[in-house]
Order: sequence, then structure tokens, then C-alpha cells
Amino acid sequence: MATIDLDKLTTERRNEATFGLDEMSVAEACRKMNWEDQRVALAVNEALPAIQWVIEETIKAFNKGGRLIYMGAGTSGRLGVLDAAECVPTFGVEPEMVVGLIAGGKAAMTVAVEGAEDSYELGQQDLKDLQLNANDLVVGIAASGRTPYVIGGLNYANQIGAATATISCNTDAEISKHAHFPIEVDCGAEFLTGSTRLKSGSAQKLILNMISTISMIGIGKVYNNLMVDVKATNEKLVERSKRIIMQATEADYETAARYFEAADQNVKLAIVMLLTNCEKETAAAKLTAAGGFVKKTLVGDSIAEAII
Repeated sequence: MATIDLDKLTTERRNEATFGLDEMSVAEACRKMNWEDQRVALAVNEALPAIQWVIEETIKAFNKGGRLIYMGAGTSGRLGVLDAAECVPTFGVEPEMVVGLIAGGKAAMTVAVEGAEDSYELGQQDLKDLQLNANDLVVGIAASGRTPYVIGGLNYANQIGAATATISCNTDAEISKHAHFPIEVDCGAEFLTGSTRLKSGSAQKLILNMISTISMIGIGKVYNNLMVDVKATNEKLVERSKRIIMQATEADYETAARYFEAADQNVKLAIVMLLTNCEKETAAAKLTAAGGFVKKTLVGDSIAEAII
């Protein structure tokens, strides 16, 4: 029965274009793999309407004080954990705001944890341990679209009224039946039969990039195309922060550096201080009133000046 189910999955089919893979030259294998990879972005393009719905739901969840919670097994789980971890320095959010769950826990990031992905109950328990609530959004990730760990989590999330979404690399995926907002991407058979860390993993990463990045734009974490809530956690990011201030305000390096320190290394605050010519406390109040959006802060300041 399991074999019949797998035969129906695109991700498990053999790729006729790569027959004889073990006899190809390195150059030919590279060309073939690159050609297969080019199909990924086109496949993701077909799923844009569904991705949009998930992003809009994510913004709603954030505005309600909810969390974005990814859950998956193997490569799918690792990609979710990676995307969640990168939101912290990129957008200056707390680690609890975007969470990545992987079947088997932290140990599964580097080695396979036997039986974890097949546990329906473990998926439920991991969400219970997070104290999942109705304001949260759970995104189940499974290239095959049939992982019991993910299905268990989705069903629990549905029971308590949380929004649910899925990312699968097969059409008519089983996990899609358990989510309010399913995303299905068909990238075709893998370059190496059944190795879903390849095209499927690339597709999932592209989609996760969209969900987290555009959702953060939707809650004011970006000004123009600058990541103004970046956390300066190392020397490179300190310099990037100053550069962002320069790009946003057209200030010179010395001025940007001075305001960066005056704002306690808060890039967004430094930008508002410079552009509205005010002190830190006043800038902070303006940002709060504008919901954290720099552009709304500037518009509000211009309206106030016009009234005066």
C-alpha cells in the first residue's frame, strides 16, 4: 500500500532527463542539474495566489499578537527552522514571534531521528508545548505532502481555532486537506530520484522567503526596500546599519554613525530622528503612533506641519 502511494507522488518519480546520471561527466551533470533547478521558480510562480493568501493571514496573525509557526520533518523541518532563526537578526523580532518546529527536536537538525516524522501525536504535542492559541498561524511543510507529524499538528491547530497553511511539492497532497490555506508546487521529478532536498527544498525555501519577508513588510519592518529593523549583532551588521541610515536619509557616514549611536543602535529610530529632526524619545513616540511604519511616521509628520 505504501509503495502504491509513493508511486503517485511527483517527488518520488524517476526523471527521464537524468537517466544515466552515474555515467555523465561533471560538466554535463552540472548543466542538467541547473536546467532542472530553473523549473523551480516557474513552478513557484504558478502558486503565487495561494502564497499571497498565506502571507495575508500571517500579517493578520502578527497584528493580533499571534505567531508564525512552521513545522515539518527532515529537510522541510530544517528549512522552517532556518527561516524562523533568520527573522530575528533581519527584522529585529523576538525569537518567539516566528518559530520553527522539526520532528524529533533540535537533534533532528543534524541527524535523522527515527520514527519522529511518522508520529501524529508528536506533532500535536509540540504545538501543545508551545501553548498554541487561536491567534497563531501554523504552516505545515512536507515535500511529499503526507507526513503524519505535520498532519497531527495541523489537526490540533484546527481544533483550537488557529489558522493553518501548508507547503507541499505534490498536487492533491494529503496535508492540503487539513489546512485552510494550502500551497502546492509541482517542480517535476527530482534530479536525483526521491531526493527532495533538491528542487522541492529549493521551492520550499523560495516560498518561506516570501512568507516571512513580505509579512514583515506588512507590519512595518521595512522602509522603502531597506531592512530598518536589522539587529547589529556583529561588525558587518553595524556597518550595514549605518549604510542603511545613509541610504534612507542621504546623510553622510559620520552623521549616520552619530545618530546610530544616539538611537542606541536602533536603525529605524535613527532614521526617524534624522528625517523629522527630533530627539530619540519624540521619534519613538511618533513610530509607536504610526504602528512602527517609518513611511507613515513621515507622512504623519508632514500632515502635522501642514496644519501648523
